[in-house]
Amino acid sequence: MVTGLNYTILLKTNNINTNQVNRLSVQVTLYGLSFLVLSSESRKASLIERTFESARTPEELLDELKKAFVDEEMLSETFSQVSVIFGSHFYTLVPSSLFDESKASEYLKFNTKILTNDFVSHDLVESQDIQVVYVPFVNINNYLFEKFGNFQYFHSATVLLKHFLGKEKFTIKPKVFLNVAKDWFDCIVLSQGKVELCNSYPFKSPEDFIYFTLFVFEQLHLNPDQVDVKLTGNIDKESPLFELLYTYVRNISFIEETPFYVENEENHRNFILKVHS
Repeated sequence: MVTGLNYTILLKTNNINTNQVNRLSVQVTLYGLSFLVLSSESRKASLIERTFESARTPEELLDELKKAFVDEEMLSETFSQVSVIFGSHFYTLVPSSLFDESKASEYLKFNTKILTNDFVSHDLVESQDIQVVYVPFVNINNYLFEKFGNFQYFHSATVLLKHFLGKEKFTIKPKVFLNVAKDWFDCIVLSQGKVELCNSYPFKSPEDFIYFTLFVFEQLHLNPDQVDVKLTGNIDKESPLFELLYTYVRNISFIEETPFYVENEENHRNFILKVHS
């Protein structure tokens, strides 16, 4: 069964009331859960974050998700649309012309450990005819289906690619986008409206972060004194990551444009949830 940004899972609905205008987006990582509730009429957004000091197992993550729905009054509403974004660095990109859904797990075996019973999903990035191949948390999906009925789910890389490609389709010069999460960051390089690179790198220290970033510059022959670098996610000007990055890269800025404003939060934080919603 094909899943992703343009597909809903399974064929039934239960709790979703289409007269409601509030939409729920949930970002799921092993290090935390983020919930964004958006009113389609007012474009007002409310955000809840639950972060963990260490990675949770998928089973523990499900327990945390259930607890959030019990504890948070905002999540007890009925929603017209529910979307889930799985964030991890275990994914890969495959041109659609080379993609065989029956062999989806084969594309992942070189960068992550795949178990025989793992369900592998994929999202289509239409403008580039690229498939983002990844492993979602099936236990999370099963729980949310029982709770909400039909919903959409996809990988965070899909959201980033679709957004940046849409914004930069007429940009000729190379541009680098870094989205920082806990213990890993996404790096996307676009040039002439096409994807030059989309990858994620684990890091434990600012030195790791700058090493992988400069490695990308070196491999793609990018000049760190000339190329624009746009930042999103868990990073700010006071961060050691930013300070070290600015030592080696000149043209750094935070992405400020998002579809709506979340009170008391910089626009570049929780960027994936904001541009998706």
